[in-house]
Amino acid sequence: MSVANSAAERVTGRGRRIRWNVVEQALAGYLFILPAIVELAVFLLGPIVYAFVISFKHFSYLDPLDSHFVGFLNYIHLFEDPVFLRALWNTTVYALVVVPVQTAIAMMLAVIVNRIRGKTIFRVIYYLPSITSTVGVAVIFSFLFQPNGLLNRLLWILFHIQGPDYFNSPIFAFPAIMAVAVWTTAGQFMVIYLAALQEIPEELYEAAAIDGAEGFAMLRYITIPSLRRTTFLVVVLGMIGAFQVFDLVYVISSASSLPQQYTMTVVLDLFEKGFRTMQMGYASAMGFVLFAIILVLTLIQQLWLGREDA
Repeated sequence: MSVANSAAERVTGRGRRIRWNVVEQALAGYLFILPAIVELAVFLLGPIVYAFVISFKHFSYLDPLDSHFVGFLNYIHLFEDPVFLRALWNTTVYALVVVPVQTAIAMMLAVIVNRIRGKTIFRVIYYLPSITSTVGVAVIFSFLFQPNGLLNRLLWILFHIQGPDYFNSPIFAFPAIMAVAVWTTAGQFMVIYLAALQEIPEELYEAAAIDGAEGFAMLRYITIPSLRRTTFLVVVLGMIGAFQVFDLVYVISSASSLPQQYTMTVVLDLFEKGFRTMQMGYASAMGFVLFAIILVLTLIQQLWLGREDA
């Protein structure tokens, strides 16, 4: 019995040491990530929760003692606010135009660059607009889109057409901003497509060539279907960026003489309400409505992708 008891004690002791080692390793891991967790809680989750709370209040930093609970009044007022409704309409049109165009151009550039020598050089060239300062991009295009700018001069030389003052035109201001946005983002998504193209098996193209398929048929039946998941990623990222557009519109509209209604977007309206008129509760409600719109659109696209996979 003593031998059996001692063997059982050794097994029990070994099990306790193993469990303690597991606990020690877990504690060490959590201690290593503790600074990141604290930073996440303090600077990300905390402000989100705080913003959600004040979205149900009348709250202004100019007079924080006057804050009081108003329930869903901020959210109700949003859909009665003509400025917000115009901003939501402009942002929706912006997303519906910019996202498909930038996705198509990015895919086209990736396919072309992937088939030529020196792809690294072209990758850098096309990616540079994505990391260029927004203010610098706005200044460059403000010169290009002036009444006597390069674009209008080319129109006059080639077609004898006198172009407008794009950024000060009610008709052309927002389309001009869309064109600048496509120019700055297409290269970024091109790099994503280039990475995905490297994962397509070369055997698929060889088999298609044996069956008599040529360039466009290979693109239609092999390349584009193989890039479907990447296209989903690009469309989601592009849509999120489109609904959050702010800096480009802010810089260009600040230098424009047009009324802001022609170039107003949701985030620009949020900035005006939150940081100019200090209606932080109202601006927070606007932010969460924007979050809900982006979430719903992303889930719809995710469901569409799942149906296609089935």
